[in-house]
Amino acid sequence: MIDIKIPSPGESISEVEIANWFVAEGDIVEKEQEIAEIESDKATLTLVADEGGKISIKANEGDTVAVGSVACTIDTSFAGEAPSTSPKAEAKEETPKTETKTSEAAPIKSSEEFKDVKISPVAKKLMEENQLSVDDVIAGLQRLSKKDIEQVVNNKEQAPAAMVQPEAVERHIDRKKMSNLRKKLSARLVSVKNETAMLTTFNEVDMSAVMQLRKKYQKQFVETHDIKLGFMSFFTKAVSIALKAHPAVNSMMDGDEIITPNYMDVAMAVQTPKGLMVPVIRDTQNLSLAEIERELMRLANKARSGKISLDEMTGGTFTITNGGVFGSLLSTPIINPPQSGILGMHNIVERPIAVNGKVEIRPMMYIALSYDHRVIDGKDSVGFLVKIKELIENPHKMLFDGKDPDSLLLGI
Repeated sequence: MIDIKIPSPGESISEVEIANWFVAEGDIVEKEQEIAEIESDKATLTLVADEGGKISIKANEGDTVAVGSVACTIDTSFAGEAPSTSPKAEAKEETPKTETKTSEAAPIKSSEEFKDVKISPVAKKLMEENQLSVDDVIAGLQRLSKKDIEQVVNNKEQAPAAMVQPEAVERHIDRKKMSNLRKKLSARLVSVKNETAMLTTFNEVDMSAVMQLRKKYQKQFVETHDIKLGFMSFFTKAVSIALKAHPAVNSMMDGDEIITPNYMDVAMAVQTPKGLMVPVIRDTQNLSLAEIERELMRLANKARSGKISLDEMTGGTFTITNGGVFGSLLSTPIINPPQSGILGMHNIVERPIAVNGKVEIRPMMYIALSYDHRVIDGKDSVGFLVKIKELIENPHKMLFDGKDPDSLLLGI
């Protein structure tokens, strides 16, 4: 008999909540099988069976248990037996196979009256399968019974009523307990609003250049790097360059001090079934677009499957959130403490704008920077957004660390 104990999700965490059992009492499990999901105020972890055997559950779903306590035991004397199918697992119903019998194809016979009627190959095959002649088809089309007319009349009378009458809905209220993760997130959001001098500044970006690059090179990019080229990599790269130009936006308060890292660890807000999680991509200033896309995909998949670690969600210096994937036109994102700034991306909408004195329709995106005014001055916040706009509208400048290629060539 072996004990499966609650692991520590990280420092300063002493208890967790049993979020979900994947198995039931008495089930037979295999070694390394996922058996439960535990949730702390910072992360969600999965419990794994150290050995195969019969499960005996010691803590119920929704229980708050101490780190290091026994969640369940496994009787290894049952190891090797066929794994049980838990009632929680979705049953996959097999669709019964039905045999269809088709009649032997018979040549189409028709009278002299309809000998010149043209028949499509598909119609001919269908007629042969059902042993119908052209005479039968024409007669069938010309003959309407009383029952056919009554059915049409009834459908016509009933259709409007069915559309107008709403389906009766029984009134009720759903009530469920907040998870530790949701409670912690709620407390952090309220504290940010109360404890920071948060302000938001806006700008808009013409996405034409980036969209043309993606359209032109997407196939070649996928063949080379085995991953799709998205918008997030462009914005992450632009953010890294803009943070270097405006280091105050990459700063944060630590007591009476303001600390400014010389590296950029950009956090990405990811919506998961458990709530909002913010995994961190390290040293984005050193990564290529393909490397950023690959790391973002890896972290987002881990976050959505509940397998992301606490280390992968801590230590960011700046955050990007993309409400545009849900259709948001404009928003004021909330800072992710202890960071001092967060960039909000939004939906791309075609709008008329003035280009060289002429009105043109361009794909435009509003971008927003929420920042702690105690750390970041208005000049840096506005300059940061202007730099983002400049780099996205002229993505080739990213090759020269945001500098103008012509200026570099001329040495001015």
